Amino acid sequence: MTRVRPARPVDAASWARLRAALWPAEPKAELRREVDQFFAGRLRHVRAVFMAEAESGRIVGLAEMNIRPYAEGCSTDRVAFLEGWYVEPQYRRRGIGAALIGAAERWAVKNRCSEFASNSLHDNELGRAAHLAVGFEEVEVTRHFRKELRLAADKRFQRADRRSAPARR
Repeated sequence: MTRVRPARPVDAASWARLRAALWPAEPKAELRREVDQFFAGRLRHVRAVFMAEAESGRIVGLAEMNIRPYAEGCSTDRVAFLEGWYVEPQYRRRGIGAALIGAAERWAVKNRCSEFASNSLHDNELGRAAHLAVGFEEVEVTRHFRKELRLAADKRFQRADRRSAPARR
């Protein structure tokens, strides 16, 4: 039997290990730094964390929660948001993910949220199936784009900025 409970400082290394498995492209040191920030009360985008603990005592899953003022497909301005959700592969399909979501839902209701949202990458079919299996409905698929700007280093932009700035008197 697996037990779901709030994260404790003693869980820091296990939590960081699971985060690294969930987000392998992120620097491990940064993921661990965020764990430490959470326990110090300084991590703004995660308000609660639930751990799934196997009978052996091993931490095998997590759910990181936040409250956002907006989420796609939602109509309220206080949305419980699943920032991270992970169960180790060998422990999947045993109800652990659903138990984590159940704890997250209870937390959301206690925090006056009437909607619960999440997201996953567009090609993450496993994540999509897991969300649907615990009662989420898919509301939209989007692609996000980014472009880095180097305005200070590029003289062309500095000249253009001066030309478009209003004349000073």
